[in-house]
Amino acid sequence: MAAYGLYTHIRSNRRRSVFLLAGLFFLVYLLTFAGALMAEALGGDTSLDWLLRAAWRDLLMALPFVTIGTLIWVLIAYKFHQTMIDALTGGHEVTRTEQPRLYNLLENLCISRGITMPRLKVMETDALNAFASGLNQRQYAVSVTRGLLDRLDDAEVEAVLGHELTHICNGDVRMMVIAVVIAGVVSFFAEMFFRMMFHSGFRWSGRSSDRKGSGGVILAIIIAVVLIAIAWLLSIVIRFALSRSREYLADAGAVELTKNPDAMITALRKIEGRGELEGSTSAVMEMCVDNPRSGFVDLFATHPSIDKRIAALIAFAGGHDPGPVALPPLEPAAEQETPEGESSGVPQIPVPGASEPGKPFLPDQSPLASPPPEQPGPWGSRRDG
Repeated sequence: MAAYGLYTHIRSNRRRSVFLLAGLFFLVYLLTFAGALMAEALGGDTSLDWLLRAAWRDLLMALPFVTIGTLIWVLIAYKFHQTMIDALTGGHEVTRTEQPRLYNLLENLCISRGITMPRLKVMETDALNAFASGLNQRQYAVSVTRGLLDRLDDAEVEAVLGHELTHICNGDVRMMVIAVVIAGVVSFFAEMFFRMMFHSGFRWSGRSSDRKGSGGVILAIIIAVVLIAIAWLLSIVIRFALSRSREYLADAGAVELTKNPDAMITALRKIEGRGELEGSTSAVMEMCVDNPRSGFVDLFATHPSIDKRIAALIAFAGGHDPGPVALPPLEPAAEQETPEGESSGVPQIPVPGASEPGKPFLPDQSPLASPPPEQPGPWGSRRDG
């Protein structure tokens, strides 16, 4: 499949993504070793060297099962991840009949470059955001919010769709889904180990502090805790690396598809600070056009700031930055008139003679409105015939 944007950087990103995903599997194995080390320490009272060798043997024995279990987790996500995302965001699939404007914009982009048309989904929220999801051609979908459709014009919506199509074409979506799934495994087991430590570790250490060799056991537990914490932090860093560097390429790809850098810039300005999807997890927000963060939290953000992305677009694609955009409130839809005569917000035109109840309205017959008298022709009046 062709890639769009900065081709050399995209190929480099793909290679880095493969290594990063391999690193995630390594983190799963690291967690397994830490869990085995803690289990050996809690089950016996011996030297640190013996505990480390025993934990290594346990890892080798558990390696096939851990690998198969992780792959099963990935397969479950492969099959059901879109259903889970839709349940969190409330997205529903739309057709050309339901959303002709959105459908035609996406279809034209796909036809122009020979891209397979992904499914379209709309999320009923006032937030301004969009994301792409899926792991293969049959699953790919682009989801946009109702707020984005209401606030962005056609050129800006087209730029956002081009951004998401670039993520699909560059393989970003597939990598992000897999990375989030495996990182979920790491987070799950890290939390499980910490819970086990707090529920049983302190009670055990109080009973065995006077035993011979307990110093090695305590040191082994400390090493296991440190390894678990490192695995958990690295899984977060890897997820950020998979997403953050790709947003620049997706923005550039959108400009290349639409040939309109100003539309991408103004779309980002309108989305800025208005993209939070209530009820969605951090994993979903990491796939969106913008994942709003600020202050110290921005150090761990999955997306570059809007200002940095716009600066890159201006430097490499041209265009003009209008600065922060203030959006007016949406006007409520006009109410319909009710049978009881409630106000509908539409001015009513008074009709003469229609105010008398129970009397049908007939237009006034003025003398000027009467037809002129019939004039006889050369063969007499028509009534004579």
